[in-house]
Amino acid sequence: MRIVQGNLDHPAIIDLLRFHLDTNIAVTPPGSVHALDLAGLKVPEIAFFAGWEDSGTDDVLLVIGAIKEIEPEADGRRHGEIKSMRTAEAHRAKGLGAVMLDHLIAHARSNGLERLSLETGSFDYFEPARKLYEKRGFSYCEPFGDYVLDPNSVFMTKVL
Repeated sequence: MRIVQGNLDHPAIIDLLRFHLDTNIAVTPPGSVHALDLAGLKVPEIAFFAGWEDSGTDDVLLVIGAIKEIEPEADGRRHGEIKSMRTAEAHRAKGLGAVMLDHLIAHARSNGLERLSLETGSFDYFEPARKLYEKRGFSYCEPFGDYVLDPNSVFMTKVL
């Protein structure tokens, strides 16, 4: 797999982002969906990445992920948020999400972020994501940034 930054206008990325958002809307109560759409990812404070499988002349999109730089913490530490992590349905359970997460963590470190946090769902559908984050050293925390307590959300963080 090769991971590249950008290319949000690629049709495969647009399709996976649309699927990601539609799925989150379908499984999450109104008001608790925090996934970003395409326009939400096209802002300067977000670094977007796509993992591709080279297969001859055609590339197959495997996984996407993004980091958003958010307001520094009270002690001045630079803080980032993991956004829009998604593995294509045909490639789930192959460890690709872990590869993308490791890439995002490395990118955050190399760009001077000192903490990464995230919001994900609190119910069974999101359990695989929570377990992945736990395995990579994320721990549960209170809401951060503009988030508020929500029984449908779980917040996690990791000091880098």
